[in-house]
Amino acid sequence: MGFFTEMFARPRPQEQQRYRSALALLNAMSNADRADIGIKPADFPRIAREMSMR
Repeated sequence: MGFFTEMFARPRPQEQQRYRSALALLNAMSNADRADIGIKPADFPRIAREMSMR
């Protein structure tokens, strides 16, 4: 049981904060910007995950 307590008590990894920032950036883009680079809102989680790993 100590393992679960330790697992949930740890601070969030740095990637999660970068993922949230990347997702916020993608959501802030205008429709014209999205169309210009060819991404759709359904692609946001995948793109944000890739951005956070860099």
